[in-house]
Amino acid sequence: MAVRLRFHGAAREVTGSMHLLEVDGHTIALDCGLFQGKRSEANAKNASFPCPPGKIDAVVLSHAHIDHCGKLPRLVRDGFEGPIYATPPTCDLVDIMLADSAHIQQEDAVYWNKKRVRRGDPPIDPLYDLEDAKAAVRLLQPRPMDRPFEVLPGVRARFVEAGHMLGSASVSVDIDRGNGQGSIRVTFSGDRGRAGMEILRDPEPLPECDYLICESTYGGRVTPEPPGARDQLAENVNETVARGGKVIIPSFAVGRTQVIVYDYHLLLREGRIHKPVPVIVDSPLALHATEVFRRHPEVYDREAEALRRVTGDMFACDGCEYIGDVEQSKALHDRREPMIIISASGMCEVGRILHHLKNNIENPNNTVLIVGYQAANTLGRRLVEKVREVKIFGEIYQVRAKVEVLNGFSAHANAKELLDAVRPLAGTVRQAFLVHGEIDQAEKLADSMRQAGCANVAIPEPGQSWEIG
Repeated sequence: MAVRLRFHGAAREVTGSMHLLEVDGHTIALDCGLFQGKRSEANAKNASFPCPPGKIDAVVLSHAHIDHCGKLPRLVRDGFEGPIYATPPTCDLVDIMLADSAHIQQEDAVYWNKKRVRRGDPPIDPLYDLEDAKAAVRLLQPRPMDRPFEVLPGVRARFVEAGHMLGSASVSVDIDRGNGQGSIRVTFSGDRGRAGMEILRDPEPLPECDYLICESTYGGRVTPEPPGARDQLAENVNETVARGGKVIIPSFAVGRTQVIVYDYHLLLREGRIHKPVPVIVDSPLALHATEVFRRHPEVYDREAEALRRVTGDMFACDGCEYIGDVEQSKALHDRREPMIIISASGMCEVGRILHHLKNNIENPNNTVLIVGYQAANTLGRRLVEKVREVKIFGEIYQVRAKVEVLNGFSAHANAKELLDAVRPLAGTVRQAFLVHGEIDQAEKLADSMRQAGCANVAIPEPGQSWEIG
């Protein structure tokens, strides 16, 4: 039996997750995500695949973040017709996220084509459209946590709670060697979460395996404990409101936004918000995602389930408003009273958050709270790096608002947590591969893993492959 691992997306970088498992002429894709970064680089990477999409037999999806699922419509558009396996909450979230992504792709093409026409350049097509997104959604096949299922004849997979976002999973894949020779097991960590995160259950141990594909986003970084993030949120809100300013929170519409609202709700109930203010969730996607969260209490942790039972709705509290309409969003620019605005995108690259930053970043009374990972070459990363000026919609703005980074809200396991997760496998795993991390973070985690007893740790380059078995 010939079995090969081939690495494509999120190899020596953080976004665009996609890894191929090739078994006797059949191909399984682990994730199929969008690359996010410089526009010219993103356009090229997002339009390409490591093999013809029609040659891929199935996709196994770890979770619904767009850098893990966002290229599915293009995969289908270019010929993929197989099943896409994911947990039930992930399937529900992918449905709304791909529709939103398709809308962004189409709007982006319209915007750039106006400029191209003026320059006399030929128009560009969107990466995919809404019909492509719908076609991808029709291929989704929900599978519950902790129950093995057949991906292909001789290949079975099992989803294991990853604690990163609603429905997120690590993936354990067993490949039958045939002739009574047992199996080869590959574990893909997906994006691993943290113990003690709001709403979600803690991540389960990584399944024992022969080969491990592990994320390394914070492979060399120790971030604050999650409970401390709620304290920081209260402190920043109280200080900003006392100055008469607004709190602007660029946030991923799925996962992070719900956690911020949940934490604010708890802080209100505990009396730790000195002066309640309007909390505006300005994102149609966040509105729909919150409905999906409400439909899946079966994956809540005990604290979240207790709040749901007491309040009836842990994602609603005094002053909280979800905005879908564009005109309502624009009207926020004319409001001068203190408030909290939570808006997408989380890395400040597209969407309504750009308008809120443009209108608020030069006011020293305001605070911009960064509550998630910011990839290289994004506006969010530049804010984290404390630059003095930024370009938004082609115009230069001075960064006079206070910029605070709350790493405790990160849903990625940090260096210690990743090492704790892989250490039990050190004596049995034959080869580990580190993905989904910038090279410095991956190298630090690789060194730690080797010291912990993992003899073979590799950091694959895009296109690199290994024969396993």
